[in-house]
Amino acid sequence: MKTELKKNEQIIITTKRHWFTLVGPVLVTLIGSAIGLVAGGYFLLVAPILLCYLVYKVIERNNNIWVVTTLRVIDEFGVLSNNSKESPLDKINNVSYSQSFFGKIVGYGDVQIQTAAEVGSTTYHLVEKPKKLKDTITHMQEEYKQHQIKTQATELANAIAAGQPNHKTDIASELEKLYELKQKGILTEEEYTLRKTKILNS
Repeated sequence: MKTELKKNEQIIITTKRHWFTLVGPVLVTLIGSAIGLVAGGYFLLVAPILLCYLVYKVIERNNNIWVVTTLRVIDEFGVLSNNSKESPLDKINNVSYSQSFFGKIVGYGDVQIQTAAEVGSTTYHLVEKPKKLKDTITHMQEEYKQHQIKTQATELANAIAAGQPNHKTDIASELEKLYELKQKGILTEEEYTLRKTKILNS
């Protein structure tokens, strides 16, 4: 991956277009070379061109990747040029995937990402293991959301307790425990909010 990672950012999954996308170029190269060989002198002219075409398509596939990190989804592509598109996890509204009957058998499909940006949605075609890519994005969205909530709760506790040094640690600790209870399903969102407000106002 050519895109530089941000501080504390980690790569979760990297995927690319399915190997099935190379079937066409391989067939074209083999058939074209066979015709050139039958035609005699044309083989020496056609074969190198077709071989370069096949190599180009292989490099293109290897450079066309999708990376899910702890902060964003990165789409890199290009052979003679470098191109990159990013979708922050908190800006993604919906992720879906689709597979044809043959795609389900072989293992490829399309993944669509809808964002809050003006572009609206982006579709990645012929992706390897599309369900895994979609599930990973969804999972990392939830992880990111939980991390943000936890960070905000800690920052809020620190800000409220700034003028009360003796209680700063206690408030932060109580909020941490409260957040863990909500994550385990012991407290509902309403109960969590009510108790959090009570702790911050105490």
